[in-house]
Amino acid sequence: MQSQEGIQLNAVNVVEGKKALQWWISTVVVIDALLLATGALIAFLYPAMLVSPHAEINEAARIYAGYLTSRNLTMAGLLVVALVIGARRMLLGLMLLTAFVQVVDAAMDGVEGRWAVAPGVLVLGIVFLYTASRISGHPFWRIEAWRD
Repeated sequence: MQSQEGIQLNAVNVVEGKKALQWWISTVVVIDALLLATGALIAFLYPAMLVSPHAEINEAARIYAGYLTSRNLTMAGLLVVALVIGARRMLLGLMLLTAFVQVVDAAMDGVEGRWAVAPGVLVLGIVFLYTASRISGHPFWRIEAWRD
């Protein structure tokens, strides 16, 4: 006969679902974090790479590059932390956030005529959305993906 404590422990393990992430999901999360960190470093160290060759980099551009740097470094760091500590819900939320940022970035690339980069950015967004759906077990448009 199991003790009350043993039953509670087993219930916690079932509820938490401590199944390891598939290797490819971890790989996509790491790639996502690396791309975000790379974008942050480019924005901080050489913001001219973010604009057309003839665009002027003034104080306003540097301020917005700083915001891009802080946004991307924060998301990259939190993705790695969530992956390392096994926080699946946090990881899911961060993957959805970065996926939607990529999709909106691709839309902005299209609006502003950066056709060379828009498809790649959109593909990244779609890959991140798919990965998020695999983490949750549900597609993101179903309410089950958002609830605990």
